[in-house]
Amino acid sequence: MNRRKFLNYSSCCFGGVIINGCSKAPITDRRQLKIIPESKLNAQAAQIYEKVKEKEKMSDDIKSLNEIKDIGKKMEESISEYFYRAGLNDPTVNFSWEYILIDNKKIKNAWCMPGGKIAIYTGILDVTKNIDGLASVMGHEIAHAVAKHSVERASRGALLQTGTSLLDIFSGGKLAQINRATGMNTVGLLSQIGIMNPFSRTQESEADYLGMIFASLSGYDVRETKKLWERMKEANKGKEPPQFMSTHPSSSKRIKDLKEWENSVILDYPPIVLS
Repeated sequence: MNRRKFLNYSSCCFGGVIINGCSKAPITDRRQLKIIPESKLNAQAAQIYEKVKEKEKMSDDIKSLNEIKDIGKKMEESISEYFYRAGLNDPTVNFSWEYILIDNKKIKNAWCMPGGKIAIYTGILDVTKNIDGLASVMGHEIAHAVAKHSVERASRGALLQTGTSLLDIFSGGKLAQINRATGMNTVGLLSQIGIMNPFSRTQESEADYLGMIFASLSGYDVRETKKLWERMKEANKGKEPPQFMSTHPSSSKRIKDLKEWENSVILDYPPIVLS
């Protein structure tokens, strides 16, 4: 059964759920499936965040932490003000923003949990280099939370889990037989490569775009974003998996997209001046 048929079967079986759970991502208006309550994920994220703070070593670099908090505060205010002026619901209204800097030079990463719980690893500061580069990273991570990507992924995962069970039924149990014979989750692998990974790359590209917008609205120079990814590409040289196996776009594609978006973002989303 090919991907199109699988999705058709899933759509038929869960059409009512999908219709009720459909919404749109902010600004991009991309259609989303959200059937998992956001409040539930936010509560779980807050608990996990506390555990992270207990387990990980917090950095004593107060200067960098204050810079992170300052960027975060500007983005908090600019994002809310943008949606207010646009006459749209503020997707961050239920957020409890918080920022930590984890002392780990080996990890060049950052993340934002549902509800605005953000962590930056000291290793990525070697790549961000400056305030605008750091704002680019934070804008991207905050965009994931603003666009409710975790809610979307959880909803799609729940639907896919049920759908793959149906797929095995439709195949007369043959997929289960293959799994036992090969010792691998064939359905899971095919689903990941054919469905979940392309979906995740869409979210990552959307976060790149929205992150650039949020950085611009907050008064940062978004021309630094492509330079950041050029540095990231150099730092990850030879370590990136093939794009079809990855949940992230390749650095080269990211840089190309960012260059294409740059001028329109600067013109269409100028810095918001708060009274």
